[in-house]
Amino acid sequence: MTTTEAGHHTTGNFKLSFEFFPPKNPDMDVQLWETVEELSRWNPDFVSVTYGAGGTTKAPTLQAVERMISVAQLPTASHLTCVDASKQEVHDVVRELREAGVKHFVALRGDPSTGIGTDYKPHPEGYENAAALVRGLREIADFEISVSAYPEKHPQSESLAVDIDMLKRKADNGATRALTQFFFDNDIFERYMERVTRAGITIPVVPGIMPIQNLTQLKRFAGRCGTSIPAFLDERFAGADEDPVARARIAADVAAEQIADLQKRGVNEFHLYTMNRSALVNAVLENVGYRPARKSAA
Repeated sequence: MTTTEAGHHTTGNFKLSFEFFPPKNPDMDVQLWETVEELSRWNPDFVSVTYGAGGTTKAPTLQAVERMISVAQLPTASHLTCVDASKQEVHDVVRELREAGVKHFVALRGDPSTGIGTDYKPHPEGYENAAALVRGLREIADFEISVSAYPEKHPQSESLAVDIDMLKRKADNGATRALTQFFFDNDIFERYMERVTRAGITIPVVPGIMPIQNLTQLKRFAGRCGTSIPAFLDERFAGADEDPVARARIAADVAAEQIADLQKRGVNEFHLYTMNRSALVNAVLENVGYRPARKSAA
């Protein structure tokens, strides 16, 4: 590993993917597509588009996915949830997305439409959980299927052991990779991976990296997700509240350092939560010296 003039580690190549969410208004629509255009230069292995509980963002998700595939020409995965939906309703969505060119799904149970923290109740005619959804997708076609993983356990899980058992069921039912909830303590991820390996789970488990756009907002979100915020983050951002340039620089350094450290631990694939913004993601990837793979000629 070499060091650049700026003092950052140059880590070379790794597999890279981005998550986007569908826009809620015209201004957010403009921002999304500017971000997609900006980040396309990194030639990600794939991008994913989120999908609201019970299909609450079905139309904007479908529109975003169609445009990612046809205009941006990016390998695009659509999130898919089974909350508040019958199997037939899920299958109808799958058919629409498949017709739009989707060959890769991120299969999730989904949060109840009543909000994170409320009890999940399966639809009486629906899939009971994400493992069942994976099996259902496998029966429809030979899709690529990513699923979620939680290094600090899902907030509604009884225990980490129960969580890992669910990941095993998703893998056994045909999932091809897991994408983790964001985390900031790489030791937690390493201990989690030791348990995942002991459980006989062999699919790749890809760390989800969240560059910190706003630490105060992130703490609120992390509290709902069950993600711990290490004390060093407060120390790193101390005194930068009124200086957006310094905050952005610190955020890019923190995420780049996390990626470099995970690479030292043998990780070679990362999923970045973009929050539909490009500047910070660009800075992170520049800091780690990422070199995008060349696209093969058509």
